Amino acid sequence: MTSDPPTLPLEAADIMRILPHRYPFLMVDRVVELEPGRRAVAVKAVTANEPQFTGHFPERPIMPGVLMVEALAQTAGIAVYTLDEYRGKLGLFAGIDECRFKRMVVPGDALRLEVTVEKLRGMFGRVRGVASVEGETAVEATLSIIIPRDQSLGGGAADA
Repeated sequence: MTSDPPTLPLEAADIMRILPHRYPFLMVDRVVELEPGRRAVAVKAVTANEPQFTGHFPERPIMPGVLMVEALAQTAGIAVYTLDEYRGKLGLFAGIDECRFKRMVVPGDALRLEVTVEKLRGMFGRVRGVASVEGETAVEATLSIIIPRDQSLGGGAADA
């Protein structure tokens, strides 16, 4: 039996019911489009008071590329963990391929995170993600995830 898709947009409290991440590592602020198991579009509001900017870089804050990839992975987690069969599971990175950084992301930017599920079967998934600002691609990558059968979290999902 499949649950009805959540009502959009998903706000912080809704997202925290799906993902286990919390401040300062929750990288998704709002989900604006969602087709469980197929695709998700989310938004991350990049703000100057985020802890990474105290060191990356104090005179010219730039969002670290690995955090943009993590934001894509969390968006993928939302797409996957809204399916009943994956709800509450723990997903992990298995690979990051074809990753290209094309634009700096700075405080004040709204990072649009779009993920399309290319493959999802059993313990394995592969998604294509693009993060952009005002229509300009900041990073794109193919992410592979593994969802071990014996791993789960109490109420959330994963680092997928």
